[in-house]
Amino acid sequence: MPIEGVISLKAIIFIGTNKSGSSREAIKAAEKLGYLTILFTSNEKQLQQRKAYPDIHKMIFIDTSNIEDMIVEIHDLLDTGLEIKSIVSFVDPFVHIASILCDEFCQNYTSSAAIEMMEDKEKTRNLLKDQPYSPKFFLKKPHESFSNNMVFPLIVKSPKSTGSKDVLLATDKNQLDSHLTFLQNKNPGETIMIEEYIDGPQYLVEAMVYKRQVHTIGIIEQEITQGKRFIITGYGILAEVPSDIQKGIEEVLHSIVKVFDIENGTLHLELRLTEQGWKLIEINPRISGGAMNNMLHAAFGFSLVEETLKLFLGEQPNVQPRHKKFIFTKYVIVESKGVLERVIGKTRATKAPGVVDVYVKPRKGTLLTPPLSMGHRYAYVIAEGKTLAQAKNNAITAAMEIKFLLKAL
Repeated sequence: MPIEGVISLKAIIFIGTNKSGSSREAIKAAEKLGYLTILFTSNEKQLQQRKAYPDIHKMIFIDTSNIEDMIVEIHDLLDTGLEIKSIVSFVDPFVHIASILCDEFCQNYTSSAAIEMMEDKEKTRNLLKDQPYSPKFFLKKPHESFSNNMVFPLIVKSPKSTGSKDVLLATDKNQLDSHLTFLQNKNPGETIMIEEYIDGPQYLVEAMVYKRQVHTIGIIEQEITQGKRFIITGYGILAEVPSDIQKGIEEVLHSIVKVFDIENGTLHLELRLTEQGWKLIEINPRISGGAMNNMLHAAFGFSLVEETLKLFLGEQPNVQPRHKKFIFTKYVIVESKGVLERVIGKTRATKAPGVVDVYVKPRKGTLLTPPLSMGHRYAYVIAEGKTLAQAKNNAITAAMEIKFLLKAL
Protein backbone atom coordinates (compact mmCIF):
# COMPACT_ATOMS: atom_id res chain seq x y z
CA MET A 1 0.00 0.00 0.00
CA PRO A 2 1.65 3.25 -1.12
CA ILE A 3 0.07 5.53 1.47
CA GLU A 4 1.37 5.10 5.00
CA GLY A 5 -1.00 4.77 7.91
CA VAL A 6 -4.14 4.43 5.76
CA ILE A 7 -5.87 1.06 5.92
CA SER A 8 -8.89 1.61 3.62
CA LEU A 9 -8.46 0.67 -0.03
CA LYS A 10 -11.76 2.39 -0.87
CA ALA A 11 -11.00 5.81 -2.31
CA ILE A 12 -12.79 8.94 -3.48
CA ILE A 13 -11.01 11.18 -5.97
CA PHE A 14 -11.70 14.90 -5.71
CA ILE A 15 -11.02 17.17 -8.69
CA GLY A 16 -9.87 20.49 -7.23
CA THR A 17 -10.52 22.01 -3.83
CA ASN A 18 -10.34 25.40 -2.20
CA LYS A 19 -8.39 25.78 1.01
CA SER A 20 -11.62 26.28 2.93
CA GLY A 21 -15.34 26.18 2.29
CA SER A 22 -17.72 23.54 0.94
CA SER A 23 -15.15 21.80 -1.31
CA ARG A 24 -12.71 21.30 1.57
CA GLU A 25 -15.51 20.28 3.96
CA ALA A 26 -16.44 17.55 1.46
CA ILE A 27 -12.93 16.06 1.64
CA LYS A 28 -13.04 16.11 5.44
CA ALA A 29 -16.45 14.41 5.29
CA ALA A 30 -15.06 11.66 3.02
CA GLU A 31 -12.24 11.01 5.49
CA LYS A 32 -14.79 10.87 8.34
CA LEU A 33 -16.81 8.31 6.35
CA GLY A 34 -13.69 6.13 6.21
CA TYR A 35 -12.55 6.69 2.63
CA LEU A 36 -9.06 7.29 1.31
CA THR A 37 -9.07 10.85 -0.06
CA ILE A 38 -7.18 11.64 -3.26
CA LEU A 39 -6.96 15.15 -4.64
CA PHE A 40 -6.16 16.02 -8.25
CA THR A 41 -4.99 19.63 -8.24
CA SER A 42 -3.41 22.06 -10.68
CA ASN A 43 -2.73 24.53 -7.85
CA GLU A 44 1.01 24.42 -7.09
CA LYS A 45 0.49 26.42 -3.91
CA GLN A 46 -1.44 23.49 -2.44
CA LEU A 47 1.56 21.20 -2.88
CA GLN A 48 3.82 23.84 -1.31
CA GLN A 49 1.42 24.03 1.67
CA ARG A 50 0.94 20.24 1.82
CA LYS A 51 0.96 20.16 5.65
CA ALA A 52 -2.12 22.39 5.72
CA TYR A 53 -4.16 19.53 4.13
CA PRO A 54 -3.86 16.58 6.57
CA ASP A 55 -7.32 15.29 5.55
CA ILE A 56 -6.03 14.65 2.00
CA HIS A 57 -4.24 11.31 1.97
CA LYS A 58 -2.74 11.66 -1.50
CA MET A 59 -2.30 14.89 -3.47
CA ILE A 60 -1.51 14.63 -7.19
CA PHE A 61 -0.35 17.60 -9.24
CA ILE A 62 -2.04 17.38 -12.64
CA ASP A 63 -3.77 19.53 -15.28
CA THR A 64 -7.38 19.25 -14.01
CA SER A 65 -8.78 20.44 -17.33
CA ASN A 66 -7.08 17.57 -19.20
CA ILE A 67 -9.29 14.48 -19.03
CA GLU A 68 -6.78 12.25 -20.87
CA ASP A 69 -4.02 12.98 -18.33
CA MET A 70 -6.39 12.23 -15.46
CA ILE A 71 -7.51 8.94 -17.06
CA VAL A 72 -3.86 7.80 -17.18
CA GLU A 73 -3.37 8.78 -13.53
CA ILE A 74 -6.54 6.93 -12.45
CA HIS A 75 -5.35 3.76 -14.20
CA ASP A 76 -2.05 4.08 -12.29
CA LEU A 77 -3.98 4.39 -9.01
CA LEU A 78 -6.09 1.33 -9.84
CA ASP A 79 -2.88 -0.62 -10.52
CA THR A 80 -1.85 -0.04 -6.88
CA GLY A 81 -4.92 -1.97 -5.71
CA LEU A 82 -7.19 0.95 -4.85
CA GLU A 83 -10.94 0.63 -5.25
CA ILE A 84 -12.20 3.98 -6.52
CA LYS A 85 -15.79 4.38 -5.29
CA SER A 86 -16.48 7.84 -6.73
CA ILE A 87 -14.89 10.75 -8.58
CA VAL A 88 -16.39 14.10 -7.61
CA SER A 89 -15.86 17.83 -7.61
CA PHE A 90 -17.39 20.60 -5.55
CA VAL A 91 -15.55 23.31 -7.51
CA ASP A 92 -16.38 25.20 -10.70
CA PRO A 93 -15.71 24.26 -13.48
CA PHE A 94 -14.81 20.63 -12.67
CA VAL A 95 -18.20 19.17 -11.65
CA HIS A 96 -18.90 17.92 -15.18
CA ILE A 97 -15.33 16.67 -15.76
CA ALA A 98 -15.50 14.68 -12.51
CA SER A 99 -18.86 13.20 -13.55
CA ILE A 100 -17.47 12.08 -16.95
CA LEU A 101 -14.55 10.37 -15.20
CA CYS A 102 -17.00 8.78 -12.75
CA ASP A 103 -18.97 7.40 -15.72
CA GLU A 104 -15.82 5.68 -16.92
CA PHE A 105 -14.39 4.32 -13.66
CA CYS A 106 -17.23 4.04 -11.12
CA GLN A 107 -20.96 3.64 -10.88
CA ASN A 108 -22.24 7.17 -11.40
CA TYR A 109 -25.51 7.86 -9.60
CA THR A 110 -25.85 11.37 -11.10
CA SER A 111 -26.34 12.54 -14.70
CA SER A 112 -23.34 13.93 -16.60
CA ALA A 113 -25.68 15.34 -19.29
CA ALA A 114 -27.71 17.40 -16.77
CA ILE A 115 -24.52 18.63 -15.05
CA GLU A 116 -23.00 19.73 -18.35
CA MET A 117 -26.10 21.77 -19.24
CA MET A 118 -26.25 23.40 -15.80
CA GLU A 119 -22.55 24.34 -15.93
CA ASP A 120 -23.10 26.12 -19.27
CA LYS A 121 -25.28 29.20 -18.83
CA GLU A 122 -25.92 29.39 -22.59
CA LYS A 123 -27.33 25.85 -22.71
CA THR A 124 -29.31 26.49 -19.52
CA ARG A 125 -30.95 29.64 -20.90
CA ASN A 126 -31.85 27.91 -24.19
CA LEU A 127 -33.30 24.90 -22.38
CA LEU A 128 -35.46 27.07 -20.09
CA LYS A 129 -36.32 29.88 -22.52
CA ASP A 130 -40.05 29.07 -22.66
CA GLN A 131 -40.47 28.89 -18.89
CA PRO A 132 -42.23 31.81 -17.13
CA TYR A 133 -39.29 32.23 -14.72
CA SER A 134 -36.76 32.72 -17.53
CA PRO A 135 -35.67 36.37 -17.99
CA LYS A 136 -35.39 37.93 -21.44
CA PHE A 137 -31.96 37.27 -22.91
CA PHE A 138 -29.93 37.56 -26.10
CA LEU A 139 -26.97 35.40 -27.08
CA LYS A 140 -24.42 37.41 -29.04
CA LYS A 141 -22.16 35.26 -31.18
CA PRO A 142 -18.59 36.41 -31.99
CA HIS A 143 -18.44 39.04 -34.81
CA GLU A 144 -22.20 39.51 -34.52
CA SER A 145 -23.65 42.91 -33.62
CA PHE A 146 -26.17 43.34 -30.81
CA SER A 147 -29.38 44.16 -32.64
CA ASN A 148 -32.07 43.77 -30.05
CA ASN A 149 -34.55 46.21 -28.56
CA MET A 150 -33.97 45.16 -24.94
CA VAL A 151 -34.35 47.99 -22.45
CA PHE A 152 -31.50 49.23 -20.22
CA PRO A 153 -30.19 48.43 -17.65
CA LEU A 154 -28.80 45.12 -18.95
CA ILE A 155 -26.55 42.40 -17.55
CA VAL A 156 -23.64 41.33 -19.74
CA LYS A 157 -21.83 38.09 -18.91
CA SER A 158 -19.76 35.18 -20.11
CA PRO A 159 -21.76 31.90 -20.13
CA LYS A 160 -18.78 30.29 -18.36
CA SER A 161 -18.62 32.90 -15.58
CA THR A 162 -18.55 31.69 -11.97
CA GLY A 163 -18.47 33.44 -8.61
CA SER A 164 -19.61 36.81 -10.05
CA LYS A 165 -16.56 37.05 -12.33
CA ASP A 166 -17.40 38.71 -15.66
CA VAL A 167 -20.97 39.64 -14.71
CA LEU A 168 -21.30 43.31 -15.66
CA LEU A 169 -24.06 45.90 -15.43
CA ALA A 170 -24.67 48.15 -18.46
CA THR A 171 -26.86 51.21 -17.88
CA ASP A 172 -26.45 52.70 -21.38
CA LYS A 173 -25.16 51.97 -24.89
CA ASN A 174 -21.60 53.19 -24.16
CA GLN A 175 -21.28 50.93 -21.14
CA LEU A 176 -22.71 48.01 -23.09
CA ASP A 177 -20.20 48.49 -25.92
CA SER A 178 -17.35 48.76 -23.40
CA HIS A 179 -18.40 45.53 -21.63
CA LEU A 180 -18.82 43.67 -24.93
CA THR A 181 -15.32 44.72 -26.04
CA PHE A 182 -13.85 43.68 -22.66
CA LEU A 183 -15.45 40.21 -22.76
CA GLN A 184 -14.68 39.66 -26.46
CA ASN A 185 -11.01 40.48 -25.87
CA LYS A 186 -10.89 38.27 -22.78
CA ASN A 187 -12.61 35.26 -24.40
CA PRO A 188 -12.37 35.54 -28.21
CA GLY A 189 -14.69 33.17 -30.01
CA GLU A 190 -17.08 32.85 -27.08
CA THR A 191 -20.77 33.73 -27.05
CA ILE A 192 -21.70 36.64 -24.78
CA MET A 193 -24.99 36.65 -22.88
CA ILE A 194 -27.02 39.82 -22.57
CA GLU A 195 -29.93 39.63 -20.13
CA GLU A 196 -32.58 41.98 -18.80
CA TYR A 197 -31.65 43.36 -15.38
CA ILE A 198 -33.93 41.78 -12.79
CA ASP A 199 -34.78 43.93 -9.77
CA GLY A 200 -36.10 42.57 -6.49
CA PRO A 201 -34.93 40.63 -3.43
CA GLN A 202 -32.59 37.74 -4.26
CA TYR A 203 -32.79 34.26 -2.77
CA LEU A 204 -30.42 31.33 -2.91
CA VAL A 205 -31.99 27.88 -2.88
CA GLU A 206 -29.94 24.81 -1.94
CA ALA A 207 -31.56 21.57 -3.10
CA MET A 208 -30.98 17.85 -3.41
CA VAL A 209 -32.71 15.30 -5.65
CA TYR A 210 -32.77 11.66 -4.57
CA LYS A 211 -34.61 9.11 -6.74
CA ARG A 212 -36.44 12.01 -8.41
CA GLN A 213 -37.68 13.24 -5.00
CA VAL A 214 -36.86 16.95 -4.64
CA HIS A 215 -35.64 18.17 -1.23
CA THR A 216 -35.40 21.90 -0.55
CA ILE A 217 -32.46 22.05 1.84
CA GLY A 218 -32.37 25.77 2.57
CA ILE A 219 -33.89 29.04 1.39
CA ILE A 220 -31.50 31.91 1.96
CA GLU A 221 -31.95 35.66 1.59
CA GLN A 222 -28.94 37.23 -0.11
CA GLU A 223 -27.48 40.67 0.56
CA ILE A 224 -25.74 42.07 -2.52
CA THR A 225 -22.98 44.68 -2.51
CA GLN A 226 -22.69 46.34 -5.88
CA GLY A 227 -19.30 47.84 -6.72
CA LYS A 228 -17.49 46.92 -9.91
CA ARG A 229 -19.21 43.51 -9.59
CA PHE A 230 -22.24 42.05 -7.84
CA ILE A 231 -20.82 40.45 -4.68
CA ILE A 232 -22.91 38.57 -2.12
CA THR A 233 -21.83 39.85 1.30
CA GLY A 234 -24.69 38.55 3.45
CA TYR A 235 -26.68 35.31 3.68
CA GLY A 236 -29.74 34.88 5.90
CA ILE A 237 -31.01 31.32 6.29
CA LEU A 238 -34.74 31.20 6.92
CA ALA A 239 -35.58 28.77 9.72
CA GLU A 240 -39.22 29.47 8.91
CA VAL A 241 -40.09 30.28 5.30
CA PRO A 242 -43.25 32.29 4.48
CA SER A 243 -45.64 29.90 2.70
CA ASP A 244 -45.98 32.06 -0.45
CA ILE A 245 -42.17 32.20 -0.87
CA GLN A 246 -41.83 28.45 -0.21
CA LYS A 247 -44.58 27.61 -2.73
CA GLY A 248 -43.24 29.90 -5.48
CA ILE A 249 -39.66 28.67 -5.09
CA GLU A 250 -40.64 25.00 -5.01
CA GLU A 251 -42.70 25.39 -8.20
CA VAL A 252 -39.61 26.75 -10.02
CA LEU A 253 -37.33 24.11 -8.47
CA HIS A 254 -39.61 21.19 -9.43
CA SER A 255 -39.95 22.57 -12.97
CA ILE A 256 -36.15 22.80 -13.36
CA VAL A 257 -35.58 19.27 -12.02
CA LYS A 258 -38.18 17.99 -14.52
CA VAL A 259 -36.76 19.91 -17.52
CA PHE A 260 -33.19 18.80 -16.75
CA ASP A 261 -34.44 15.25 -16.03
CA ILE A 262 -32.49 14.97 -12.75
CA GLU A 263 -32.79 11.64 -10.96
CA ASN A 264 -30.09 12.21 -8.31
CA GLY A 265 -27.92 15.23 -7.62
CA THR A 266 -27.42 18.50 -5.80
CA LEU A 267 -27.91 21.98 -7.20
CA HIS A 268 -28.42 25.55 -6.14
CA LEU A 269 -30.52 28.26 -7.74
CA GLU A 270 -30.38 32.02 -7.49
CA LEU A 271 -33.80 33.61 -7.91
CA ARG A 272 -35.23 37.10 -7.72
CA LEU A 273 -38.77 37.91 -6.69
CA THR A 274 -40.25 40.50 -9.07
CA GLU A 275 -43.67 42.01 -9.70
CA GLN A 276 -43.97 39.48 -12.55
CA GLY A 277 -43.14 36.54 -10.24
CA TRP A 278 -39.95 34.55 -9.72
CA LYS A 279 -37.09 34.98 -12.19
CA LEU A 280 -34.10 32.64 -12.42
CA ILE A 281 -30.69 34.32 -12.24
CA GLU A 282 -28.63 31.13 -12.46
CA ILE A 283 -28.25 27.44 -11.63
CA ASN A 284 -25.17 25.49 -10.53
CA PRO A 285 -24.92 21.68 -10.22
CA ARG A 286 -23.38 21.61 -6.73
CA ILE A 287 -23.65 23.13 -3.26
CA SER A 288 -22.62 26.80 -3.08
CA GLY A 289 -19.01 27.35 -2.08
CA GLY A 290 -17.65 29.47 0.74
CA ALA A 291 -19.28 29.04 4.13
CA MET A 292 -22.50 27.46 2.81
CA ASN A 293 -21.99 23.98 4.27
CA ASN A 294 -21.14 25.43 7.68
CA MET A 295 -24.13 27.81 7.53
CA LEU A 296 -26.55 24.98 6.73
CA HIS A 297 -24.99 22.83 9.47
CA ALA A 298 -25.55 25.64 11.99
CA ALA A 299 -29.13 26.12 10.77
CA PHE A 300 -30.25 22.50 10.44
CA GLY A 301 -27.70 20.26 12.16
CA PHE A 302 -26.47 18.14 9.24
CA SER A 303 -23.58 18.40 6.78
CA LEU A 304 -24.90 18.79 3.22
CA VAL A 305 -21.53 17.81 1.71
CA GLU A 306 -21.51 14.59 3.75
CA GLU A 307 -25.06 13.74 2.65
CA THR A 308 -24.08 14.61 -0.95
CA LEU A 309 -21.19 12.14 -0.80
CA LYS A 310 -23.61 9.45 0.40
CA LEU A 311 -25.79 10.24 -2.61
CA PHE A 312 -22.77 9.97 -4.94
CA LEU A 313 -21.90 6.61 -3.34
CA GLY A 314 -25.39 5.20 -3.95
CA GLU A 315 -26.50 5.47 -0.32
CA GLN A 316 -29.65 7.18 0.95
CA PRO A 317 -28.90 10.69 2.23
CA ASN A 318 -30.60 12.03 5.35
CA VAL A 319 -31.42 15.72 4.98
CA GLN A 320 -34.09 15.90 7.66
CA PRO A 321 -33.34 18.94 9.87
CA ARG A 322 -32.05 17.96 13.33
CA HIS A 323 -33.04 21.46 14.52
CA LYS A 324 -34.03 24.77 12.89
CA LYS A 325 -32.20 28.01 13.69
CA PHE A 326 -32.09 31.43 12.06
CA ILE A 327 -28.55 31.94 10.79
CA PHE A 328 -26.90 34.97 9.20
CA THR A 329 -23.44 35.04 7.63
CA LYS A 330 -21.66 38.33 7.06
CA TYR A 331 -18.68 38.48 4.72
CA VAL A 332 -15.92 41.07 5.11
CA ILE A 333 -14.46 42.83 2.06
CA VAL A 334 -11.95 45.69 1.72
CA GLU A 335 -12.53 49.07 0.09
CA SER A 336 -8.97 49.76 -1.03
CA LYS A 337 -6.03 47.80 -2.41
CA GLY A 338 -3.02 46.96 -0.28
CA VAL A 339 -0.73 44.32 1.20
CA LEU A 340 -1.99 42.75 4.44
CA GLU A 341 0.19 43.62 7.44
CA ARG A 342 -2.05 42.20 10.16
CA VAL A 343 -5.63 41.29 11.08
CA ILE A 344 -7.15 42.51 14.31
CA GLY A 345 -10.45 41.73 16.04
CA LYS A 346 -10.86 38.01 15.26
CA THR A 347 -10.87 37.00 18.95
CA ARG A 348 -13.37 39.74 19.84
CA ALA A 349 -15.59 38.68 16.92
CA THR A 350 -15.46 35.04 18.06
CA LYS A 351 -16.60 35.99 21.59
CA ALA A 352 -19.45 38.25 20.39
CA PRO A 353 -23.09 37.26 21.20
CA GLY A 354 -24.62 34.57 18.96
CA VAL A 355 -21.45 33.89 16.98
CA VAL A 356 -21.13 30.30 15.72
CA ASP A 357 -18.03 30.55 13.52
CA VAL A 358 -15.42 33.09 12.39
CA TYR A 359 -13.05 32.55 9.49
CA VAL A 360 -10.28 34.81 8.21
CA LYS A 361 -8.72 33.72 4.92
CA PRO A 362 -5.63 35.78 3.97
CA ARG A 363 -2.18 35.52 5.52
CA LYS A 364 0.21 38.37 6.20
CA GLY A 365 1.78 39.62 2.97
CA THR A 366 -1.25 38.82 0.79
CA LEU A 367 -2.40 41.47 -1.69
CA LEU A 368 -6.02 42.40 -0.89
CA THR A 369 -8.28 44.17 -3.34
CA PRO A 370 -11.86 45.49 -3.51
CA PRO A 371 -13.99 42.60 -4.80
CA LEU A 372 -14.05 41.63 -8.47
CA SER A 373 -15.27 38.11 -7.62
CA MET A 374 -16.54 36.09 -4.67
CA GLY A 375 -12.94 35.00 -4.07
CA HIS A 376 -12.19 38.56 -2.90
CA ARG A 377 -14.23 38.11 0.30
CA TYR A 378 -11.63 37.83 3.04
CA ALA A 379 -13.46 36.80 6.20
CA TYR A 380 -16.88 35.76 7.43
CA VAL A 381 -18.85 35.58 10.64
CA ILE A 382 -21.71 33.09 11.09
CA ALA A 383 -24.15 33.99 13.88
CA GLU A 384 -27.47 32.69 15.14
CA GLY A 385 -30.47 34.46 16.63
CA LYS A 386 -34.06 33.92 17.75
CA THR A 387 -35.13 35.81 14.63
CA LEU A 388 -33.36 36.46 11.33
CA ALA A 389 -33.06 40.14 12.27
CA GLN A 390 -31.28 39.21 15.53
CA ALA A 391 -28.97 36.75 13.75
CA LYS A 392 -28.13 39.44 11.18
CA ASN A 393 -27.44 42.03 13.86
CA ASN A 394 -25.19 39.57 15.75
CA ALA A 395 -23.21 38.73 12.60
CA ILE A 396 -22.78 42.32 11.44
CA THR A 397 -21.79 43.55 14.93
CA ALA A 398 -19.14 40.82 15.23
CA ALA A 399 -17.87 41.30 11.65
CA MET A 400 -17.26 44.99 12.37
CA GLU A 401 -14.60 43.91 14.88
CA ILE A 402 -12.46 42.39 12.09
CA LYS A 403 -10.06 44.89 10.57
CA PHE A 404 -7.49 44.33 7.84
CA LEU A 405 -4.50 46.63 8.32
CA LEU A 406 -3.08 47.21 4.84
CA LYS A 407 0.12 48.71 3.53
CA ALA A 408 -0.93 50.93 0.65
CA LEU A 409 0.66 50.30 -2.73
